[in-house]
Amino acid sequence: MASPRTRARFEAVRSAFPLGVATARQLVGIGFNERTVYKRCLPGGPWRRLLPGVIGLFTGTPTVEQYVRAALLLGGPDALVTGLEACRRHGIRRGPVRAAEINGSPPEVHVLIPATRQVRSVGYVHVERTNRLPAPIVRGGIPLAPVARACIYATRRLSRPGDVTELLSDAVQRGLCTIGALGEEIEDTTRRGTAIPRGVLQDVAEGVRSAAERQAKALWQRARLPEARWNVSVYDEAGRFLGIADCWVDDVAMVWETESTEWHLSPADHDATVERAAAFTAAGAVYTATKPKKLRTDPQGVIAILRATYERARARPRPRLTAGPPRSGKPHSGLARP
Repeated sequence: MASPRTRARFEAVRSAFPLGVATARQLVGIGFNERTVYKRCLPGGPWRRLLPGVIGLFTGTPTVEQYVRAALLLGGPDALVTGLEACRRHGIRRGPVRAAEINGSPPEVHVLIPATRQVRSVGYVHVERTNRLPAPIVRGGIPLAPVARACIYATRRLSRPGDVTELLSDAVQRGLCTIGALGEEIEDTTRRGTAIPRGVLQDVAEGVRSAAERQAKALWQRARLPEARWNVSVYDEAGRFLGIADCWVDDVAMVWETESTEWHLSPADHDATVERAAAFTAAGAVYTATKPKKLRTDPQGVIAILRATYERARARPRPRLTAGPPRSGKPHSGLARP
């Protein structure tokens, strides 16, 4: 049977570290011998070593919260989470799927620390030192980098333009940050890894709101058709709002949309897409839609349809429709993912 002193010590552990993660130094501070701490982390012991100097006070697989807390303890005082993990905790949902969500492996945790601190990346933790440590935004007890900072740091570590587009556009559409804030952040950070985010951010600034729309924009340019505008509000002759067009060709009042029912959030969203297409057509706009998969598998076929649709639109009298500026707020039902 454990002595009263030992029982008191373990009670202090449970009280001081309810999440079950502590540094070896913290454990020594409440009465454990350092040798005992690491002995308890040996195979078959009741504890486990998560990171250098960071102990999991349990056996079995850590939770995501325990992994994140361990990463912060590794970073030390003032450390905060940035990158994709911070984006998810801020409420950004689109973008790449984390490895932990696929196979249960540890999530990659990107941690910012002051430039004066000497801590190296290890295991699942990517440590970045900075002279621009921001004030943290605390969510669920976890200190996070501001949204724009988290987004840019996440996209610097992504290689697929589609993932970058989805993440940045989702942050803007949800009203979590502005295009201006993203632009300022990308100028203030290191240029390493920013080539793709810079190109994507320019498209987002011009109205593109999904990876599929970015592919569509590139294909429109290949088609050598007149300049188009992206995600604009369209109104009829009486000023009534018809909908937001993914692609709007103003000189002929033509609408082109990238439409994928598999990414609609609900049947109501799909119904809204159908109703919007009907409203455009009834008001006189020439309307066409393309599945995102078609953009990749048959680009020349899509170009041929676009050119034919444009010629048909140009051949009839232009209806008195007007278009407003791109909207950067809530997503609309025509948005699609690749």
